[in-house]
Amino acid sequence: MSAGGPRHGTIVDRRPSGGGLSGALGSYVVRDDEDDRYYSFDYRQIVTEGFRTIRTGERVRFHTSAESPDRAEFVIRLNQPDPAEYYR
Repeated sequence: MSAGGPRHGTIVDRRPSGGGLSGALGSYVVRDDEDDRYYSFDYRQIVTEGFRTIRTGERVRFHTSAESPDRAEFVIRLNQPDPAEYYR
């Protein structure tokens, strides 16, 4: 369950591990535009119709987790890249 309404932020970091129950999944860090707080999440929280990946610098909308206030969930990319540009 989500703890509050949608928030907007920018992806500021991607780490190759640290997400998921075993810590083996890649994790991301988003900085909230409103209060400059940082929240982490892994690819399972990315809501998409395509690849579950995000690049540093991308803008997203997200909710904060009710169970863990430093975690983001339901992360949605706001600017989908052009596939041809993405794979250059």
